[in-house]
Amino acid sequence: MLAAVGLAMAVALPLTACGSGEDNAESGPVELTVAVWSLASTPEFQTLFDAFHKANPDITIKPVDILAADYPTKVTTMLAGGDTTDVITMKTLADYVRFAGRGQLKDITSAATSTEGAKLAGLDQYKQDGDKYYALPYRQDFWVLYYNKKMFDAAKQPYPTSLTWDQYVELAKKLTTGTGDKKVYGAYQHTWRSIVQAISAAQTGGDQLAGDYKFFADQYKTALALQEAGATLDFGTAVTQKTGYASMFESGKTAMLPMGTWYIAKVLSEKKKGTTDADWAIAPMPQRPGATGVTTFGAPTAFAVNKKAKHAAAAQKFVEFASSLEGAKAITGIGVVPAYQSDEIRQQYFALPGMPTDDLSKKAFTPDKVNPEMPVSDKTAKIDTILNEEHQLIMTKQKSLDDAIKEMESRVKNEVN
Repeated sequence: MLAAVGLAMAVALPLTACGSGEDNAESGPVELTVAVWSLASTPEFQTLFDAFHKANPDITIKPVDILAADYPTKVTTMLAGGDTTDVITMKTLADYVRFAGRGQLKDITSAATSTEGAKLAGLDQYKQDGDKYYALPYRQDFWVLYYNKKMFDAAKQPYPTSLTWDQYVELAKKLTTGTGDKKVYGAYQHTWRSIVQAISAAQTGGDQLAGDYKFFADQYKTALALQEAGATLDFGTAVTQKTGYASMFESGKTAMLPMGTWYIAKVLSEKKKGTTDADWAIAPMPQRPGATGVTTFGAPTAFAVNKKAKHAAAAQKFVEFASSLEGAKAITGIGVVPAYQSDEIRQQYFALPGMPTDDLSKKAFTPDKVNPEMPVSDKTAKIDTILNEEHQLIMTKQKSLDDAIKEMESRVKNEVN
């Protein structure tokens, strides 16, 4: 874990031009405040702060560090109370839509629609009011298939170049070995509903907010088939034991792991420390039969300028820097996937020590389409709760697939719509 020290601990510099958030005439040293979560365990923040300060010596950044679990509620309260924290990190798209809709974020459409803005993956998800933008993404995560090459080699199976979901299930069966405590699973499907529902929506075009969930059926059949074959740790055990996907992969308990690109940084770190001997690489997520190209799902993360920022000009300068080529270079250096897309960034990413450099991994890193993990609206939170509750009942076999889908539809219609 990187120590979150340095600029965050710097002695506060005297402030000048600390008037209205609309004041663009700031000059001299400025202390910029940035709301973040779990600073000590999220090294990308300090990495960006250090890089920005190096490029702008007169601007010192003071993090406003909030516990991850408390972040949405805390920021909601801050903005409602007229807090003047300059930059707000948008942890989720749902938070962004809420804050932008309340007029609490500064319009930065000019930056979003610039030539540089066009290079930002995930930018379209921040479009509001038809053609306005109130945040810029600095990172864009999406789901890929991690796999352990040693296990494939031992089973004499080809690497997962271009799998359908049925082929994924059959391959997982062939890669499953042992019994009891020594059992190694062909795949590990984590307990989040996204592993079934979000990928299904992404690859079928289904809408998780619409109230018709028949498009979930095929993906649930895949997940249940894996369980029934004993080719993945069953859902109930994973929940009861609070199984971590990282520990499953890094300890060699699974050969395949569908997971987000955020996990790359951790694998690189653990390999560097020598705490895992996983001979790993990544492949594209399995696809539906007859699919053209690679479709997966993911979510961007962004920075926004508080409408009541004490230092609006410096705040926007930071937001634009974080989403620029220079900001991308900074976080790419620690294994974080930036929103800024270019050949230079991809080359830098695959030059990281320990990063797999095979063509399959590079293909996985450039999917043809990344759809949102969950659409955002004022209904998202309630629908998410309903879908998650029914997901658990399906995966623990407390309710049949057909009954659960009907219940999802009924509950969304009656409790939300």
